Amino acid sequence: MQTNELKKEEDNASVVLTREFFRKLPKTDLHVHLDGSLRLETIWELAKKDKIDLGVGSVEELRELIGPGRIHASLNDYLKGFDITLKVLQTRENLYRAAYELAEDCAKENVGYFEVRYSPILHTQKGLSLPAILEAVIEGLQAGQRDFGVHSGIIVCGMRNISPDVSLRMAELAVAFKNRGVVGFDLAGAEYNYPARDHLGAFSLILSNNVNVTIHAGEAYGPDSIHQALHYCGAHRIGHGVRLREDGDLLNYVNDHRIPLELCPSSNVQTGAVKNIQEHPVKFYLDLSLRVTLNTDNRLITNTTMTDEYYLIYKTFNLSGQNILDLIINGVKSAFMPYEFKKWYLREIKRKTIKIFLRDTGINLNIKPVSSAK
Repeated sequence: MQTNELKKEEDNASVVLTREFFRKLPKTDLHVHLDGSLRLETIWELAKKDKIDLGVGSVEELRELIGPGRIHASLNDYLKGFDITLKVLQTRENLYRAAYELAEDCAKENVGYFEVRYSPILHTQKGLSLPAILEAVIEGLQAGQRDFGVHSGIIVCGMRNISPDVSLRMAELAVAFKNRGVVGFDLAGAEYNYPARDHLGAFSLILSNNVNVTIHAGEAYGPDSIHQALHYCGAHRIGHGVRLREDGDLLNYVNDHRIPLELCPSSNVQTGAVKNIQEHPVKFYLDLSLRVTLNTDNRLITNTTMTDEYYLIYKTFNLSGQNILDLIINGVKSAFMPYEFKKWYLREIKRKTIKIFLRDTGINLNIKPVSSAK
């Protein structure tokens, strides 16, 4: 390596990036759950409005009950917080507000595109129809785009731990609302002992109607869960996938086929998918050039933002400017958005990122233009 190149690397390494710097960067969030991302104060207000007993007497007690950011014994334990949030997400008005406020929260930290996922079957306790549940969120997101300029899409979730019949109903709903706000289909819920292959009927319908697929896999169960998601269910992306590193052959397949991984570092620690943040595979995956994306999973339950996730990984693994740019580009390339829009959006987000780096740090990333949005 030439002397001037070594000097440039040393200068770049000496720059310390702040949390505020990461807030400014343009970002995506491809793995965020609606029912795990409400504002704590909103839950309290909605419960008071609808006379719902949450079993606590203040916002502070509600915070303690939900335990945002708490380390849990397992994924199933982590999911218990949703029992509380779902109590207030049973009306059109409340679903609309949750979606709208999520768009606003994304805008505040320069997340210009996000894909929010949820399972409408979990919002039928007060008699709302499945289409009404979806329409409420679509309208909230549309209002968010109008007021804050944030683009978004919905991923409808089947549930591993409910029943394949319910997953099929969710798949039918996703097909009906394709191109009307829905951009994909997912299989969520407790992973261990609930194999994806039990839900083949839903995925057969989804794939035959050209709907995008992402599946939670390799979080609470090993590489076989990822194998099923890919080879039985036709997944285009993998939700989490932290245990992919346990199978080198499958890892190489995922890399060769550019299958994106929706990593959620803070959540992965809190659910026990990894022991601690230092042992998270994100840097290992980046070094192997896997298509890694960073995501929040659940803004409330995990107590995080996209800014926090980037800053955490940067501090933990001493990421380079190129690593950070790769993560940002991967988020756009992996999004379930139309290709022509993606090409334009990719150019814009790359230009903004390079400009912010140069303006705020003096680092000139100086890389070749992105030739493809694939």
